[in-house]
Amino acid sequence: MTNSEETDPFSTASMKAKIASLEMEIAEKDSVIAEKDSLIEKKDSVISKLTTDLEAARFQNDQMRRMIFGSKRERFVSVIDINQLRIEFEPKSGEIAEEVKAERELIRVAYERRKIKKEHPGRMALPSHLPVVEIVIEPSEDTTGMVCIGREVTEELDYTPAKLHINRIIRPKYITREDERGNQAQVIAALNRPLPKCIASAALLTMIFINKYIYHLPLYRTLKQIIQMGVPLPSSTLESWVKLAAELLQPLYAVHRLYVFREIYQMIDESPIKVQDKDKPGACHQGYMWVRYAPLSKSALFEYYKSRSSKGPIDDLVTFKGYVQTDGYVGYTHLASLQGITHLSCWAHARRYFDKALKNDHERASHVMKLIQLLYAIESLARESEMSHEQRHALRLDKSLPIINEIGQYIYKEKSNVTPQSPIGKAFDYCANRWTSLQNYLNHGMLEIDSNLIENSIRPLALGRKNYLFAGSHEAAKDIAMFYSFFATCTKNEIDPQRWLTHVIKNINDTKTSELKNLLPQFIDKNLLD
Repeated sequence: MTNSEETDPFSTASMKAKIASLEMEIAEKDSVIAEKDSLIEKKDSVISKLTTDLEAARFQNDQMRRMIFGSKRERFVSVIDINQLRIEFEPKSGEIAEEVKAERELIRVAYERRKIKKEHPGRMALPSHLPVVEIVIEPSEDTTGMVCIGREVTEELDYTPAKLHINRIIRPKYITREDERGNQAQVIAALNRPLPKCIASAALLTMIFINKYIYHLPLYRTLKQIIQMGVPLPSSTLESWVKLAAELLQPLYAVHRLYVFREIYQMIDESPIKVQDKDKPGACHQGYMWVRYAPLSKSALFEYYKSRSSKGPIDDLVTFKGYVQTDGYVGYTHLASLQGITHLSCWAHARRYFDKALKNDHERASHVMKLIQLLYAIESLARESEMSHEQRHALRLDKSLPIINEIGQYIYKEKSNVTPQSPIGKAFDYCANRWTSLQNYLNHGMLEIDSNLIENSIRPLALGRKNYLFAGSHEAAKDIAMFYSFFATCTKNEIDPQRWLTHVIKNINDTKTSELKNLLPQFIDKNLLD
């Protein structure tokens, strides 16, 4: 290479060197750009995750606010600072008089307005079957020589505190005259008492069980009532009465279970119950009440299991053929795979997911909720028109099926446009994962759109948990299941539980095993309870 080529900036060698230098600079810059792109992508991913977490946190916060500040009284949180100093004072008597006068004037004005706006229909007529006690009040003035020209009659509903009395059962004994061989026969009426070693009557035993399982009173409160009525009953005696009466009814409970399991259509749900366990001193065992409701006979069956695992209760369905309706608990998902069982999901549970998603995505959630509302309007029409199963089936295929198809198409179209972990994404997933079982209620007119009937049956259990807190043992939990089964079935069949249980306790020992069915609330002759 000549000296002129080395100094010439436009020579081939110089140009190659410059190009090589530029390519190195470009490669370095590309490397820097790639690093920055990677960093930006990571930051975008972090921002996206934080945004999703923020939306989830906001949603949870909204749900907590709804629980805290909603209308449920048990969720009320006091806003009073207990550490705040209080000013103790006594209002003057004049101030009290002025306040009372002002309040009475407000009441008078409001009453006058209501009177002008709408006339009061009158007091409720008192029931004619109640006994009447007449109380005559004579004037305090001297009425000698006066003529009575009429009477002012005022009726009020009064209350007589409960009281105990003793049934003294007297059975005369008779004996025949001696025959030619000197033999005699003694005759005495049979003593029909359900629990020979128990001094409590059937009505008293029923009162104890009604208090505990309908009015949710712990047993010690009923004991206090009995003591206040003049009988110093030991707690051990009351507990033995409860145990003996429960044992008396267990065969009837077994028959009840058989008939519920024979139903072709059942709803299944579960609810927790705390149970004292000798193996867990100082703590309660978490057990579960599994509940079945048979809508066709209006029969409820509670069964106690030590865990929520569906293995035990669902194993009982191995030989079952028919329809089973449940909520969204994952333990029920394999029901659809069982031979002979058609699994139904609950539209009320599906709707709750969209209700929770309203603040997250109002447009999508409200759209689906309006369509679900149409499904319930169709059900309401069928119920109000007292349609037969065949008529309701035809109505659903004509009106409900197109709406369900529209919901399915909308979920399929929008599901990919929402974040899966967002409330609206979870609502879409809930329906998508149960789409076939949500449609299965269209198969027959006897099937229901939701499982609300069984949830209504469980409500007494939820109320009871708040009062007696826990069952004393696993055996006691089984007794709770039995009585809730009977009383829930009474309620569904519009039967007075007090009269039913009294009748059953009196007659169960004299009823043949083959006829025990006739004592069950869903089959009993109501005329026997009058």
